[in-house]
Amino acid sequence: MELVRADLISRARAGDGEAFRALTEPHRRELQVHCYRMLGSFQDAEDALQDTLLGAWRGLGGFDGRASLRTWLYRIATNRCLSALRSASRRPAKEWDIPGVEPPEPTRLGEVVWLEPYPDALFDGAINLPLGPEARYEQTESISLAFVTALQVLPPRQLAVLILRDVLGFHANEVADMLDTTVDSVKSALKRARAGLERRRSTAADREPPPAADSTTEDAIVAKFVSAWQSADIDALVDLLTDDVFMSMPPLPLEYEGRDVVAHFCATLFGAGRRFDLVPTRANGQPAFGAYLRTPTGIRHGTGLYVLTLAGNHICALTRFENTALPSFGLPRSLPR
Repeated sequence: MELVRADLISRARAGDGEAFRALTEPHRRELQVHCYRMLGSFQDAEDALQDTLLGAWRGLGGFDGRASLRTWLYRIATNRCLSALRSASRRPAKEWDIPGVEPPEPTRLGEVVWLEPYPDALFDGAINLPLGPEARYEQTESISLAFVTALQVLPPRQLAVLILRDVLGFHANEVADMLDTTVDSVKSALKRARAGLERRRSTAADREPPPAADSTTEDAIVAKFVSAWQSADIDALVDLLTDDVFMSMPPLPLEYEGRDVVAHFCATLFGAGRRFDLVPTRANGQPAFGAYLRTPTGIRHGTGLYVLTLAGNHICALTRFENTALPSFGLPRSLPR
């Protein structure tokens, strides 16, 4: 194996693009997920991945083999993401633009308006990898919308250290080398990052865990949600929500917290006879749906993507994304009659 890799590296350094792809392709998907955790945006992650691979191609002559190729690629990806965060022009907040629908007053305005969902189909081969000994989070938890959102409010260096140490399990000395800093600096940043993350996630600690993906329990909740949403049955929808259910809709900054407030928003959405059909998919390890507005012509227009966060046999969060997210999930912009 080492001889094969050495041959590929030698050929890639000589300009063989196929050899370079053979070296990097096994790591491509996990690097994209890493960039997504750091940036919170599917499109930004794809851009950072391309930038990482270009940097690796150009810098392969400097790869000395002291660290593994995987670690070297993570170093490049992490620093590309840090550069993107520091110079970032993140997506600006968007104003409400649904004609004929006036949203209720929000509970508050959200900070992470650039958040985008990540298709489960792309997690294959990226989240079931052996983790380093320092990892503290289950891989499924570390791709959830709640976790990725909480990461986004950490300072960039703390964000990078926490992901590399607690999510991926790299040793402190490996992280220090990736970030051109000291082990003491890494330990300090990790301590602050953990404290910041816990403050953001304290409410989630008291909730029931979600049911297993594709389990009977999850299937039952999903079926009830689809029935309630497609029939605009607010009472049935309310029965599925936790008391402290939370709803957000990036890039709109509007956020709603509490069963009554979320129910009021949904009732507003269903006003004037607006009715929707839902097409199932999965995002961030969670049930998700493309939402399509029915029209008198019979054609249904995609209006957005909803992701459910479950706690026990209830829904504790609803996240709505723009219809621009639909193509990433293989969903059409409209459905025929």
